[in-house]
Amino acid sequence: MKEPIDVFTRWFEEAKVDPGVLQANAMCLATATKSGIPSSRMVLMKGFGKEGFQFFTNYTSRKGRELAENPNASLLFYWDPLDRQVRIEGSVEKLSAEESDDYFSSRPRPSQISAFISQQSAVVKREELLKKFEAMSVEYCDESIAIARPEQWGGFRLIPRSFEFFQGQCNRLHDRIRFRRLEPGEEPDEEYVNSGEDGWVYERLSP
Repeated sequence: MKEPIDVFTRWFEEAKVDPGVLQANAMCLATATKSGIPSSRMVLMKGFGKEGFQFFTNYTSRKGRELAENPNASLLFYWDPLDRQVRIEGSVEKLSAEESDDYFSSRPRPSQISAFISQQSAVVKREELLKKFEAMSVEYCDESIAIARPEQWGGFRLIPRSFEFFQGQCNRLHDRIRFRRLEPGEEPDEEYVNSGEDGWVYERLSP
């Protein structure tokens, strides 16, 4: 395969059916402030394709604030039973309000309420959260009444500029294949840097 989304799709489908992988769509999202101070956390990938990888969060959370000032991030999928990991780097953009609305409306009712009452990453007492959750659960006990998506909550899309596919080997000579875009003026030599599809090139990295 000479296109990274095709490779990712195959690996992801294999991870989904492996009994040792509990959440194949769990990924580590790394962000940084404008000054380069990093942070990372586990989130769930909620969709992917050639246009990018989607995840959802509170826009006022630490990751939301960091992405607002520095819209670059990396994702890491790690599937231990398969001895595989995929690292993806790229720029990040907000999803449209319509895309965020569609996903929010598909969430379970308790998850909608949690998103509505939480000021993610802010200091809070547990009791305060529970009171707000219980009050809103009572207010919206009739599930025919829709809960509108809060403005501070929505989706992001990471648009990849590089992928690294890592396959572990018992002799430590791991397979590491990187897909990336060509630098301005660069041409693939077809020995170390090989032409892929859809504008990608791929190359092997030392383990």
